[in-house]
Amino acid sequence: MAKIALYAGSFDPITRGHEDVIRRSLSFVDTLVVAVATNVAKQPLFPLEDRMRFIREAAGDSVRVQIRHFEGLLVDFAREVGATLSIRGLRAVSDFEYEYQMALMNRHLMPDLETLFMIPSLDLTYVSSSIVREVARFGGDLSGLVHPIVEREIRERHGLK
Repeated sequence: MAKIALYAGSFDPITRGHEDVIRRSLSFVDTLVVAVATNVAKQPLFPLEDRMRFIREAAGDSVRVQIRHFEGLLVDFAREVGATLSIRGLRAVSDFEYEYQMALMNRHLMPDLETLFMIPSLDLTYVSSSIVREVARFGGDLSGLVHPIVEREIRERHGLK
């Protein structure tokens, strides 16, 4: 039986930290479903289609990575795709409390869905989508933070060269 994992987020935009988690996840799962969520509390910088395209570019052409959109509860989507593992990235202690609560609720709703917390590579610990958006807004250097295609489109969106 294939081991299917979900890696859910808004990915607005996907960062090198997200890419790191995707790449390392593939060492212990057969299929990774990158689940692009709609966050009704946020106004995204990029539309869903662009975010999914960026993920495909960043993930390469691996047939083991599927990119899907979902709305609603993660556990319902996990059942739909047959996932038994939810992968979550933890950059700092401040991420832990929220992620821990979500993992416990997901376990309550779907006892067979395990949550795996992954720590990013040391050089990517500080990278988040919100920090990338902030750096871009003020014309800062995005190299090393996001895939070159993402960097180009962010710069275009902000009217930067």
